[in-house]
Amino acid sequence: MEAKLAYERGNGFSHKRVSTSMVVLVHSLDLWKSYIAASKLKNKLLVIEFTATWCGPCRYLEPAMTEFAAKYSTDVDFIKIDVDDLPVVAQQFEASVLPAVVLVKDAKEVDRVEGVKKDELQKKIEKHRK
Repeated sequence: MEAKLAYERGNGFSHKRVSTSMVVLVHSLDLWKSYIAASKLKNKLLVIEFTATWCGPCRYLEPAMTEFAAKYSTDVDFIKIDVDDLPVVAQQFEASVLPAVVLVKDAKEVDRVEGVKKDELQKKIEKHRK
């Protein structure tokens, strides 16, 4: 199933949301700051996928991210950051291998998966989501 992109307004900022999966495309520093601040307040797992439009392996991971976001939507937030749109955030998390998925809790990195490793990613989400 192919997800449709829709523009929504949340946290006072315009952003794209993959409507069938709850994966939010974060394309501004203000929106990024709102998500990381919410991570501190809610103590909820934040899964950050670092990607790029030119990255072939990133496209292979996208269906799994959509699936995981739908499955864990009640207790995990999923966002996607294009490294070309927000290089400062990518550098902050040392996302030099794409795709890179960083798991953050209380605004701190708790784990990461680099490359297309769906099973490993799911295990780490399960481990850190509670």
